[in-house]
Amino acid sequence: MNPRLRWRKFVSNFMLTLTGVCAAVAVSALFFILGYLVYHGGTSINWDFFTKLPAPVGETGGGMANAIVGSAKLLLLASLIGIPIGFFGGIYMAEFSNSSVAFVVRFAADLLNGVPSIVIGIFAYTIAVLPFKHFSTWSGGLALGFMMIPITLRSTEEFLHAVPRALREGSMALGASRWRTIMSVVVPAAYRGIMTAILLALARVAGETAPLLFTALGNRYWSPGWNQPTASLPAMIYSYALSAFEDWHRQAWAAGLVLLALILIVNIFARVILARGAAVPRS
Repeated sequence: MNPRLRWRKFVSNFMLTLTGVCAAVAVSALFFILGYLVYHGGTSINWDFFTKLPAPVGETGGGMANAIVGSAKLLLLASLIGIPIGFFGGIYMAEFSNSSVAFVVRFAADLLNGVPSIVIGIFAYTIAVLPFKHFSTWSGGLALGFMMIPITLRSTEEFLHAVPRALREGSMALGASRWRTIMSVVVPAAYRGIMTAILLALARVAGETAPLLFTALGNRYWSPGWNQPTASLPAMIYSYALSAFEDWHRQAWAAGLVLLALILIVNIFARVILARGAAVPRS
């Protein structure tokens, strides 16, 4: 065999093996973390964990029902803030903005997406906690909503750009207005991708801890309404993991397992939605 050909086959096989090993390591890391959580926290997953309040300090047992409900309330508020702003901002970016405005907004969105979560928490603390002199559920939802905005905006813009221009031109040629075309033709054509982006944005903020320590803080009891501190799974994991009690450590592992499982389910669901609605190519 030609030495040059032999060398090229060696390089090709080596790179193929190297990429396969790297892919296996990446997947193995996820399963290692999941297995580690199952090993340490699986024994604490029971009915009480989902239905009871945390046990008093020093006692064993109890659950994190208040943290599960608190996380759901925080994500609901974050969705009400982040999804509409990101969605309509993405429509504006894709359909109406000129080049200079688009550049500034994209740059700002990308910069906001890269801001550390603790900085978002300090900002939300300054505008939503200090003026009212108390922590609250809605201030935590506000912090998470800020983090959802750039993800939803940029993803919505990209999926709307993927809709062929011929669909817009055909709708407007039939007499539809610009907004009617967008809402009746363009958005429905890209809705699977937009839904995927929203789900991934929710999964992204569901595990954030730093913003909640500055805003929602935490609560060992039920938090009625929206104007009081509330517990959340990430904050409970943080406080339990730093405690001196072995039972709390196990419950922190269990909470981490529940949180990771929820994020995995959301990601899988988002991928299924996107796979079933593959975007049509641009014209």
